[in-house]
Amino acid sequence: MATGNNTKRYETPNHPFQGERIVQEGDLLGRYGLKNKEELWRAQSELRNYRREARRLIGEAQGDLEAAEAAGEEFLARLRRYGVLSEDDDISRVLGLDVTDILERRLQTVAYRKGLASTPEQARQFIVHGHVVVDGARVTRPSKTVEVAEEDSIAFDETSPLADELHPERAEGQE
Repeated sequence: MATGNNTKRYETPNHPFQGERIVQEGDLLGRYGLKNKEELWRAQSELRNYRREARRLIGEAQGDLEAAEAAGEEFLARLRRYGVLSEDDDISRVLGLDVTDILERRLQTVAYRKGLASTPEQARQFIVHGHVVVDGARVTRPSKTVEVAEEDSIAFDETSPLADELHPERAEGQE
């Protein structure tokens, strides 16, 4: 039997019908313009993996944060590159992260916050339809995690009709 790339990259909630959790998920879906709960669960799983790795590093260093940071240098560098951690945060900060810290780094959210679209949903549509470029390369995946260095290079594709500042779908006061 051939094993492909069919493994799930997220975990579903243990109890599917918890009213409070469902309301919180609905709020996050609306606030970040996510297509479905799978996208939220994927972000939660990513966060869970970050925390698990931080706990493992701290545990192996027997609570010594400096030793844990030295051992997890690449791990912390990746989180800083993606803007999940700031430069002066230490490894213990990973344990206090929230799922919104992960969702804020999605291309869809960054494009919306940058003013390329008037709603997160519109930002998603512009990305999926190929109107947005990162570092000059068209990206059609709204879930792409944006590195801090790439943030300033997010713009409309020059061949896109949206590159025209007078286009009616452009939000007011956009670049």
